[in-house]
Formats: sequence, C-alpha cells, structure tokens
Amino acid sequence: MDTRKVIAICQSGGEFVTDKDGLLSYSGGDAYAIDIDQQTSLSDFKSEIAEMFNCNVSTMIIKYFLPGNKRTLITVSKDKDLQRMVTFIGDANTVDVFVMSDEGAARNNNSIMPGSRSSRTTVSEGTVPVIAPIDVIVDTVQCMDQVEVANEVPARSICSGGNDDNHRKAAQQWENTITGVGQRFNSFSEFREALHKYSIAHGFAYKYKKNDSHRVTVKCKSQGCPWRIYASRLSTTQLICIKKMHYNHTCEGSAVKAGYRATRGWVGSIIKEKLKDSPNYKPKDIADDIKREYGIQLNYSQAWRAKEIAREQLQGSYKEAYTQLPFFCEKIKETNPGSFATFTTKDDSSFHRLFVSFHASISGFQLGCRPLIFLDSTPLNSKYQGELLAATAVDGNDGIFPVAFAVVDTETEDNWCWFLQELKSAISTSEQITFVADFQNGLKKSLSDKFEKVYHSYCLRHLAEKLNKDLKGQFSHEARRFMINDFYAAAYAPKLETFERSIENIKGISPEAYDWVIQSEPEHWANAFFNGARYNLLSSNFGQQFYSWVSEAHELPITQMIDALRGKMMETIYARRVESNQWMTKLTPSKEEMLQKETFVARTLQVLFSQGSTFEVRGESIDIVDIDNWDCSCKGWQLTGVPCCHAIAVFECVGRSPYDYCSRYFTVENYRLTYAESIHPVPNVDRPVQSELNVAVTVTPPPTKRPPGRPKMKQVESIDIIKRQLQCSKCKGLGHNRKTCKLS
Repeated sequence: MDTRKVIAICQSGGEFVTDKDGLLSYSGGDAYAIDIDQQTSLSDFKSEIAEMFNCNVSTMIIKYFLPGNKRTLITVSKDKDLQRMVTFIGDANTVDVFVMSDEGAARNNNSIMPGSRSSRTTVSEGTVPVIAPIDVIVDTVQCMDQVEVANEVPARSICSGGNDDNHRKAAQQWENTITGVGQRFNSFSEFREALHKYSIAHGFAYKYKKNDSHRVTVKCKSQGCPWRIYASRLSTTQLICIKKMHYNHTCEGSAVKAGYRATRGWVGSIIKEKLKDSPNYKPKDIADDIKREYGIQLNYSQAWRAKEIAREQLQGSYKEAYTQLPFFCEKIKETNPGSFATFTTKDDSSFHRLFVSFHASISGFQLGCRPLIFLDSTPLNSKYQGELLAATAVDGNDGIFPVAFAVVDTETEDNWCWFLQELKSAISTSEQITFVADFQNGLKKSLSDKFEKVYHSYCLRHLAEKLNKDLKGQFSHEARRFMINDFYAAAYAPKLETFERSIENIKGISPEAYDWVIQSEPEHWANAFFNGARYNLLSSNFGQQFYSWVSEAHELPITQMIDALRGKMMETIYARRVESNQWMTKLTPSKEEMLQKETFVARTLQVLFSQGSTFEVRGESIDIVDIDNWDCSCKGWQLTGVPCCHAIAVFECVGRSPYDYCSRYFTVENYRLTYAESIHPVPNVDRPVQSELNVAVTVTPPPTKRPPGRPKMKQVESIDIIKRQLQCSKCKGLGHNRKTCKLS
C-alpha cells in the first residue's frame, strides 16, 4: 500500500475566474496545507478542513483539478474519490483542493455550472458547438418556441466573478458572424446560422421577407427600423453572397424587449456538451444558463424539449434503437453464449416486450444461489415509457443477484405470464423455488400455471401498503402505525402463539382490520404458516440496488439502457469475485457474523441430554433441539439457515462443529460458484455497422409516448412513514404532532 505523503493545499473563500481560453483559475480566499496519503479517510480530511476554516462538515464540498485539465472540477464525495485523487496526481508532491459549501454550490447552479449528481462538474465551455442549420423559419409571433430577449441582470456567478457585463459573454463572440456586403457562405443554411448568432449577439429580432432556395431577404422585426440584409447565390457558383445590407438599427437593439425565435434544435446544440458531462442537467438550470449567457428567456417546457433534442444528439435516436433490437439480441447471444435475449412485436410491428437473461446470471443462480426469487417491477421514464419486470435472487452474502429482466409496454397479467414462461425456460431447474412477489396483477395464477413446484410468498410490503390504504380515512396516523407494526410483527413471528398475539393487538384497535388480516391468506406471508424457504426475506423490493441501476439508465434508448444494466452487472460480478478471493473463513462475512453472535449467546445456555438426537436447552425459555433433523422449537434455525444459539449450545456439548449445520448456500465455496462466470461486453450497441442490421424483422417504437413537461407526481403515503412514530416538533413528545400539541 502506498504511504507516500501528499500536501493538499486547501483553498476557500475565493472565486473561480475563466480566461479567454476557457481555463479556470482561483482568486482570493485563504489557504492552508494538510498532509494526506492513501490511508486518509474523507471524514478525517473534512474534519481537519472544518477546524481550519471554521466551517460545517455536513455542507462541505471538496473539488480538485486533474493534472493538465483546468476546465473540469472533480468532486470528492467518498473515501475512494480521495484515494483516487492521491493516485491521479502521480509524482507531484502537492495538489490544489477547493473547499465550498453546499450553499455555494447551490448558487453555482445559477451560473454556468449545471446542477448534477455527477462527480465530474463542467464549469466552463471553451467553445460553442456548431448549431444545426435552420432550413425553414416562418414569421410567426405566436409559436411554442417563441422566446424574448431578457434584460434582467442574472444571479451572481461564482465562476464569472459576479461581473454584470459578462452576462452575455458567450454571445459576444458572435458579433462578427455577419460582416457586411461581399461576405460569402457555402450554403443558405450556413448563412441563416450566422444570421441567427449575429442577432443574438446584437440583441434584436428579425423576420424573413423572402426565404427560398435562390435568395433570402431579412429585416428587423421592430416597426420602422431600417436594418435589413439581402443575400443570394453568387453567379455561376454554389456560394451564397451578401449583396445588400443596411447596418444601422433605430430600435436601440437589445434595449428593446423584442420577441425572438430560438428553436429547440438551436438550444439543444448549445447545451449538448454540458449535458454530456452532466446527465442530470435540469431544465431550470438550462433556462437560467441560456438567459445569462445569451440573454434569451426560455420557459420550462422549451428547456425540457431542448434537453430531449440534445440527449438524442448525444445518445442516438430512440426510434432507431428499436429498429436495432433484432441485431442487439443476436449480439447478446453471440458474445454471451447460453444467454437468452428474445423480443416480441405487435401486429403493427410496434415494440411489445423484450426479455434478457445472461448466461452468467443463469449459471450463478443454478450453482450458488438459494432457490429463492424476488419478482418486482419499476416504471421507466424513457421517451416511450414502459415497465421493467425483474427477477432477482440473493447470494450467500445477502447481496442482490439479478437473474433476468424484461422491458414491457405495460404491467399486465399477460406480460407477467410471458415473463415467467421465459424465466422458466432460462433457469430450467427441477428444484422447488420460493417466489416472493405481489399477489396482484395475475401473479398468483401465473406462478402456479408456469411452475409446478413453487411456493408463492406474498410480498409483505405490498400487503402492508394495501392494508394502510384500506384503513386510511378510518383511523388516525397513530392507530394505523400500531396496526402496521403489529402486522409486520405477525408476519415475522416464528411461532403460532406469537402470531396470534400480534393479530389480537390489531383486533383490539379494529375488528375490521383483524378480519382483513385473517382473509389475506396468512399461509402465504406469515412465518408461522409458510412452508417455503424465504430465509427471513419477506419483501419483493429486496432488489433495490438493481432498481437504482435502472433509475440511472432509464432515460437512455432501449438498447443502451439494457447495455448499461449489463455493464453494471458485469462490474458487480467481477468485483465480488475478486473480493471473495480474499476471504479466509468457511462462511461468507455476513453469515460468519451471524453465527458468531449466536455462539456468544449460546455460552449462557444450559443443555440437558435427552434420548437420541433430541436435547433440551434452557435459558430465558425452554427449547427442544433435534440436531439430526436440523430443527429447534424456536424456529430460528429453520427460518435463517444458520444454527440458532440453542443448537450451537448443543453442538458445543457433543463436540460437533456448527459450520457443518449451516446451509450450503452460505459457504464461501458456494459464493465463488455464484460469480464464477463472467458477462462479456456487447460491441457496437449505440452505432451498429449497417451491414450487420437484420432487415428481415422490423421493430418500431410503441405507440405510447411520455407527455412533454414536468410529470405530475401523485404523492403516495410511504409505509415507512406510517411505521415511524409521530414526534411533535414543538415539545418533542411522541404520539402527536405540533397541531395537536397541548402546549399550543
């Protein structure tokens, strides 16, 4: 391990200044030196900085430049980022570190720094990208793309130094795109583009009097202003030449609040590079930046549409991605032999559904994972919407292991039935599987139809949310909290008497809620009755990590979204394989820890011998252990797969090892089998070679499209909030809120 010391020159209180080349420099403020190395933790580093600058650790943001790059600031948000910083500076003995506060970063979002969760934050664009030519522009005042030249002074930017004269600095470089009579262009599109930039730089609006393939005549939109320009094709050539131009405005240029047409394509080309570095660039920040840098006011809808166009320029066409599906599925099976990649279309050739299961996932589930699968879905916020259905398993260290997933147009009984049929073909196991899934959307019938040997455990979270929804309006928050907590206690109760005690508590509050619980088929969700092996994992949203990967990629075209998920799975498999090679214990770390905790408790218990393999163990309770049948009356051993403290106490008395009585799925050997196979890259996902495309099958986008603008969110009361006890913000007491506080 490298223990070389590096001097971090920590600077705060100054501001960034951008030079004409787009390079950043830091001016003003204070500086202190701190020595760090690869062993330094981010929390220790922040604490020392906070002590020097007398600032708050919780709102502190740390950034630095990569060697040779003064355009992009890199954010340090975790220990690994700090270690990377020390590695990246190479042989240098010092590194400049810039300390900001969260409030400062929020102000920065109003500057040329777009809001983003990315660790790379683009601070300045050295050049403005070439804009797409505008072939047809009509003189329409009332238009969805109509915007106005803004005269308001922008918010102070930390990067520009707060100079009001710089609020249209980006547009000033376009002042001479039109120079006058005799200037030549290669095409009318190039001329129109130059005129567009020129009008922005000089702050006026214009309209076309003539606009065809032979000539263009343009005049200032302000009534009575003499400014106009005429361009036509240069005789015997393909060049376009400015023939006439009246240079002077009488409308006072930018002092007039004139209407101005800024197309979505133009704004999209302007923001494209920023969006590339900051995928979470928000429409509000886009509008703020365009207003400040070019003096043009956009509304939210215009900025949102411009972002969609820029994203498509960067990522490729959403529509083309669907046409590439046949090629993409073949490439998955070609590069990952043994994988499943199938799709179906509707009668009109529009996309219907896509199923993907990689060979490494299938092999890992069959060889190393417990016969336990979680089924769940998550909505996709892509241009064409849809749902992602997923089947995830759990590895020997209680980590998520994606087995298969599908993109479908909507979550329906038919689509779930199709997904389960494809899943059955992929995993092709004769072993009895326990599924943890919702009881709605036809899943109950589909599971029993598609799998002969199956246990269906109702997802506890879905049940609790339905119970809470049915109770809402009838009972107070506090009453529902008690009932939901008792419902969870009933589900996890290992014995019948504990289950009955919990539901009796519910009955004491509401007989109707008690009846609801009894009628909800407890044999499908309560530990006291359920016959399958769930290892005490009762909710189908166990695969939350996988769904977070989906949320990061769901706005990509479909083929790129699938490949992004493939990349995440590939990295996870490799990382866990490497990590497990360092383990020296027989069990995985999480199960080793569980066993050690039970062993510690076992030392306080008394064991009484009985006949055969049965023993009586006394502690706070009296339990019967049958070591030959791997059974204890506390039910802890059966529910978790790890011997309980009572069984371990018996093993110590008879001289047996508890490791021999742990589920084989928890051994390091089994864990390594889970991650023995690799997922391989799929080349040319975003830009396939044209000759490779299969034209025999045509796939078009689904008819459903995401509506423009900000999506309307329906606030659903979280079950986690219900489970939490109310606390008054005034007296800090429990069981009531500020409104009902007696001290009010």
